[in-house]
Amino acid sequence: MANPLDTDAGSERFSSYEAELKLVQADLSQKLDQIPELTAEPRKAAISQAERALEEARELLDSMRLEKSSLPQNLKVKINQRFRNYETDVDAAKRKLKGMQDDRSALFGKRYTDDPARDEQLEQRQQLLSGTDRLDRSSGRLRESQRIAMATNKIVTIAIITVLVLLIIAVIVSKFR
Repeated sequence: MANPLDTDAGSERFSSYEAELKLVQADLSQKLDQIPELTAEPRKAAISQAERALEEARELLDSMRLEKSSLPQNLKVKINQRFRNYETDVDAAKRKLKGMQDDRSALFGKRYTDDPARDEQLEQRQQLLSGTDRLDRSSGRLRESQRIAMATNKIVTIAIITVLVLLIIAVIVSKFR
């Protein structure tokens, strides 16, 4: 039996997103299955690839959500459950990937230990993490400052235009008096 969405007008795009999401999920699942077998740099590369696949899956879900909202109500009822299942699957993959990212001994190999007395690079890693945190906070402050500057620029531009319009009106009114 054919997919009921294939016969309804306006649902072709949703079906296309759905098919693409299935391919991305299969790719993501394959990558997640490979990660436990890897260590060090190959593991980092595989995690990075899985993160990109996860991001693509999220983008497809967002596109599907937008397309779903523009469909007639009778079609929404048919696809809501499938959509929720896709969201659940992507969330489960995200949690699985997060668990693999948190496995420091597999990620760093023999260089990582939980014993600070035996770990020569612990201080370096802590300094690196501290520097990364400071950089993230500074980047956030810069983004916020840029956003405020853009908003202020818009307000100032509107104020200048308003003043110019008022001046033009004042000049026109004074000419006709």
